[in-house]
Amino acid sequence: MNDSYLEVLQQYEGETVNVRRGRGAWICERSNGIKLLKEYRGTLKRLEFEETVLQKLQEQGAWAVDQYVRNQEDSLLTTAEDGTKYVLKDWFLDRECNLKDTGEILTAVSHIAGLHRAFRKIPWQEPWNLGSMLPPGMGEEMKRHTREMKRVRNFISSKRKKSEFELCVMQHFDVFMAQALEAQEGLELLGANQSEDRLFLCHGDLDQHHILMRYDGVDFIEFNQMHCGDQMTDLYRFMRKVMEKHAWNERLGAAMMEAYERAMPISQTDRAYLYYLFLYPEKYWKQLNYYYNANKAWIPAKSVEKLKNLELQQEERNRFLSKIK
Repeated sequence: MNDSYLEVLQQYEGETVNVRRGRGAWICERSNGIKLLKEYRGTLKRLEFEETVLQKLQEQGAWAVDQYVRNQEDSLLTTAEDGTKYVLKDWFLDRECNLKDTGEILTAVSHIAGLHRAFRKIPWQEPWNLGSMLPPGMGEEMKRHTREMKRVRNFISSKRKKSEFELCVMQHFDVFMAQALEAQEGLELLGANQSEDRLFLCHGDLDQHHILMRYDGVDFIEFNQMHCGDQMTDLYRFMRKVMEKHAWNERLGAAMMEAYERAMPISQTDRAYLYYLFLYPEKYWKQLNYYYNANKAWIPAKSVEKLKNLELQQEERNRFLSKIK
């Protein structure tokens, strides 16, 4: 990002006191509060969708969200002289959720449930029936991932001399592929029988980086993946990050489920959906995908370690899965 941000800031109400880099953007201390200025490459329709939903969340008054700020011409987008487009958002200086702190984890989960409840009060609008707002279901995404895993397996099989990483991939491939196929088929079946009344607004990218902790609650940020879908995908994404860092501690997993359910009921269909999401070996797929698209002449030792850890944690992961189903 170049100095064009200075001319862009002049097109908004308020005076700039201080600016610093952060989150791939500019964090601005202004006379009317903390703002974040960042480049934008999406569509105006997408911005309008996010603005409308975030306004409705703010009206419910439960959380702080990074709402967009319109410029002096009442536009969501501001274009610099060099043609770069920017958006300005309300921002927060609170810290990210600490995944080592059980109390913070459970607080975050309870607020995720509250966010989902608030989302359900926002009726879907016809203009939102567009690409990024209505992405393919998780079953389709898993089919793509499974094809990629098979492609990597075939590539490694054709090699006469295999590295330690490649040997680890082949050693456990059948186990992880069986899990992938079961999860894929289960989600496809659920999707085929899923009625539209199970589809609601979802954040789309909920992890510790997008949940900021404050003394009286949380801030939710970065709604650029928000869409209509199954809200269990949000809960899964956050829980998976936690469970991976806590070696699939089943007691912590159960506590998170209970914290969510105190604010939002979890049906049997929800549980089945979560089970298949957790069953899919996403971490294994990520390692294979990274390997296939990176420089195969040098594979970091960390990648080998991650694959070995996946196998070591299988027993704990299976126990956790048995508690969800």
